Amino acid sequence: MKWSELSIHTTNEAIEPISHILHEAGASGVVIEDPFELTKERQDQFGEIYQLNPDDYPEEGVIIKAYLPVNSFLGETVDAIKESINNLIIHNIDIGINKVTISEVNEEEWATAWKKYYHPVKISEKFTIVPTWEIYTPVSSDELIIELDPGMAFGTGTHPTTVMCIQALERTVQPGDRVIDVGTGSGVLSIAAAMLGAEDVRAYDLDEVAVTSARLNIKLNKVREKVTTSQNNLLDCVEENSADVVVANILAEVILRFTDDVAHVVKPGGTFIASGIIQQKKDQVKEGLIQSGFEIIETILMEDWVAIIAKRV
Repeated sequence: MKWSELSIHTTNEAIEPISHILHEAGASGVVIEDPFELTKERQDQFGEIYQLNPDDYPEEGVIIKAYLPVNSFLGETVDAIKESINNLIIHNIDIGINKVTISEVNEEEWATAWKKYYHPVKISEKFTIVPTWEIYTPVSSDELIIELDPGMAFGTGTHPTTVMCIQALERTVQPGDRVIDVGTGSGVLSIAAAMLGAEDVRAYDLDEVAVTSARLNIKLNKVREKVTTSQNNLLDCVEENSADVVVANILAEVILRFTDDVAHVVKPGGTFIASGIIQQKKDQVKEGLIQSGFEIIETILMEDWVAIIAKRV
């Protein structure tokens, strides 16, 4: 089968919303080329050899590549993607150069192209993310290994927003807790919560593709007895005071839209972990949380991203 590679030159801020747009349009994989990777300091914990080609990366911004099947509707699909990306400006999201190019690739090339960017990564004191196609030997007996195949759902577990969420879960989740993961994606946060001792984890996502991917990863990591995955819009129809911890790794604009719902769902004294927030919108999200009855406990910074740990008063 022939595939079209859609390349979008944009900004770090726009990675998540554009990735979501691409998946909604039927993209069967996403690759992110960020020049930060060329200068990023890595600890040689796993014996990997990093040989990144600078020619594969833009001088500024990031390039997001998605793969669409070549069919009679391709032109309309690309036009719809371009329109949706342009509409991000309405939400004050910087889309940068926003240069879109298209090229054709064979299925064999596409199937392995994105995997070369994804290797085992130790993301916290306890957790290491390992792609299913890699062989990895734990370096310590108490290391928690999450095997992940992101499939078509955005979320390899190594993006700063996800890393901060997992680090926050480590400091928050207690044995026996009930946890809700809003916008679960590949299911990595739900898996982490279950491995940390949560008794009941509910993973929600509006995207049916993400729900399917999450279920596969939850089964792969042997936490099905603790994690329930279903399609849902944010916290719609979730019962009051039903969670000790709510975690959401989504856009700041979406977080602000449902802070009152989180306050309704999380128990008094419970915790809301919010990530996916660009630094420019940190104060706006904090104010929204305070107005909904939360106390800001901690702010975590990583690269250009922010995660906020808040407690329901």
